[in-house]
Amino acid sequence: MSDYKYSIEAKNVNKTFYKNSIEVNALIDFNINIEQGTIHGLLGPNGAGKSTFINILAGLVKKNSGEVNICGINIDTNIKSSKFKIGIVPQELNIDPFFSPAELLELQAGLYGVPKRKRKTDEILHNLRLTDQRNAYARTLSGGMRRRLLIGKALVHDPEIIILDEPTAGVDIEIRSSVWNYIKKINKEGKTICLTTHYLEEAENLCNNISIINYGKKIVEGSKNELLNIISTKSVSFVLENNAVIPNELKKFDPYLKNNILKLSYDKNYTNIKNIIDILNKNQINFKEINTFEGDLEDVFRKVVNNDK
Repeated sequence: MSDYKYSIEAKNVNKTFYKNSIEVNALIDFNINIEQGTIHGLLGPNGAGKSTFINILAGLVKKNSGEVNICGINIDTNIKSSKFKIGIVPQELNIDPFFSPAELLELQAGLYGVPKRKRKTDEILHNLRLTDQRNAYARTLSGGMRRRLLIGKALVHDPEIIILDEPTAGVDIEIRSSVWNYIKKINKEGKTICLTTHYLEEAENLCNNISIINYGKKIVEGSKNELLNIISTKSVSFVLENNAVIPNELKKFDPYLKNNILKLSYDKNYTNIKNIIDILNKNQINFKEINTFEGDLEDVFRKVVNNDK
């Protein structure tokens, strides 16, 4: 059993850049706790600070202040040990075009000091559906294949944590689905996953927990269900059996009636669908079908980011 609670733990991290002599606060007292064995989404608009934080984890950017621990290891006092705990998949497709996938994985494993007998090049290629391209030049690979190869490079030293920066950017829907499935697979095998993404559908499909940041600050964090509960407005539609007149009791629900379909919106914090049905029954409005609609993660994202401006 590990002696640390969080795979990644950041406390009051600050990072300031200077651009044309102007101070830019990329991260401001940033805190995050990523639980072991989870898939954690780091969401935010462009310039929110996501990549800055990932680069701090990778050792590419030095923070101004704060503390960061990876698997309980402080990244300042144990730089080498902490780096071996993570594998980072960058957003950019930075692959040497004149090496084959097998050569690139072998080279990466060598850089991490993995003995040849312990390397899993063929296993990784098989899992990423790149066996047929094993000896092809990387420059001949499609965008989706290159994206999967980057994931493979991050796995060669068998890290406990995988950091994915926009893992499916620029790939088609079919490849995106296969990458999602592989992320879920390695997570079930015990890897902790942290990903940034612009696709809110991706976060909703993959993530257990989500942090949303803006202007360098964390503005909300919680489980996917907790964040969805931020959106309290729900919609419901009734397919009515006959023409009806909208009673006054329903006016507060923004009713819309057309072609015997009655649409209503309500705040789940103040009422529920049973109360609405009671009003319909009281006014002898009969219906044969009912459909409810809830907000999705995109609604949550839009609400919290707009409120932060």
